[in-house]
Amino acid sequence: MARRTRSTAPVALPSDAPAATPWFRSLQISGFTVAVFVLIVAALVILAPSLRLLVEQQQEIAALEQRVIDQQAVVDELQTEIDRWQDPAYIEAQARNRLLYVYPGDISYLVIDDGLTAESSDGTPVSDEIQTTRIDWTRALLSSIVTAGLTDLPADQLPAPEFGGVE
Repeated sequence: MARRTRSTAPVALPSDAPAATPWFRSLQISGFTVAVFVLIVAALVILAPSLRLLVEQQQEIAALEQRVIDQQAVVDELQTEIDRWQDPAYIEAQARNRLLYVYPGDISYLVIDDGLTAESSDGTPVSDEIQTTRIDWTRALLSSIVTAGLTDLPADQLPAPEFGGVE
């Protein structure tokens, strides 16, 4: 038998058609390629929720491990504090500092005024003398209640109550 040869005749392109054909038209997709692509997509759809769950669990495990490390540091600090309180010298030092305990025959000095004397608003020191003032506090309280109940002014614009009966 004589073999036939296939001849390809050049196809005439219309004048407005592009000279080169698009690259995707030259692709030849086989059934195997489509089957593999479908299997990959199906695997992604099936495994995506499981992978998301795995990532979330890994993040949760990492957060819990960090929390364990933090709690272990707290436990170590507390253990150090317990060990410190087991030392009799530390207990003695704490009793001397906090409770002002002294041994018999020791002299303890307690500084009451550490040099920070209070001053009034105009810069003069507060007097050392005891002064007594007589203020009618009931009238001041009643005046404050009545003013607060009957005024429409905001709190920062209210006048201070007047102290009557000051001698």
